[in-house]
Amino acid sequence: MLINSTTLRSLYTGFSTVFQAGFTGVAPTYARVATVVPSTTRSNEYGWMGEIPRVREWLGDRVVQNLGTSDYTIKNRKFELTVGVKADDIEDDNLGIYTPMFSELGRAAASFPDELVWPALAAGFTTKCYDGQYFFDTDHPVIGADGVTIGSVSNSGGGAGAPWFLLDISRALKPLIWQTRKPLSNLVRLDRDTDANMFFEGKAVYGVDGRCNVGYGLWQLAYGSKQTLDAAAYEAARVAMTSMKGDHGRPLGILPKLLVVGPTLEGAALDIVGTKTLPAGGDNKWYGTAEVLVCPWL
Repeated sequence: MLINSTTLRSLYTGFSTVFQAGFTGVAPTYARVATVVPSTTRSNEYGWMGEIPRVREWLGDRVVQNLGTSDYTIKNRKFELTVGVKADDIEDDNLGIYTPMFSELGRAAASFPDELVWPALAAGFTTKCYDGQYFFDTDHPVIGADGVTIGSVSNSGGGAGAPWFLLDISRALKPLIWQTRKPLSNLVRLDRDTDANMFFEGKAVYGVDGRCNVGYGLWQLAYGSKQTLDAAAYEAARVAMTSMKGDHGRPLGILPKLLVVGPTLEGAALDIVGTKTLPAGGDNKWYGTAEVLVCPWL
């Protein structure tokens, strides 16, 4: 194959088609637990998460609910993935070997949010969120019913084993935030015969790049534990979440419906919420109370 602008343009079209097929063939799961927030700057501030407003009886004048001003900012990070195609392979029309590579390039770009979001959930035991506490912690501060007393709320089960998570993903703001400035969805090229990489290295270069990051939303919507996943621990997690109160003693109305586990805990999770009958006989009261999501990134 003669290397010129026409053949290189045709080659890019073919590679881009394969890339897009790989990209659209992936069904990432990060959006189940992360609110997707478009970003137009280097970073986004989420200080308003410091206080969730509540409805009050209208007596007299309106009372303006001033949102909290916690200093929580998510800064976008830059990411890239680049591959090279040898000029010799282009000349020899030996391009079929690159088709799987560009398909995998598309898959890698599409699944990249999973690679950040799910590990961030697991890192919540040691990473701080908007209130200055670890996302999963035993002493998140809340204002008491009297408006003065400071109490604490736990969304952590502790332990030292494999982590599992119980989540309420029904709200507009989910437990995690996926902030996207520039998605990794377009294949770009550096393949002109006059480009330095073609001259010095004999390679046409293709890749994707983007700007994005992951952060934490409302800790109240997530419960994390490293205790043994059994019926007792699951019940404790549900009780902790459904009875949770926010500032001023207001019930939050949390109803967790998603149980997230890694591959090693799939069996235990299905035993708890996926079987109608207990091993010793009798009905399983927790059957169907949550969907099990097995995450290979955990």
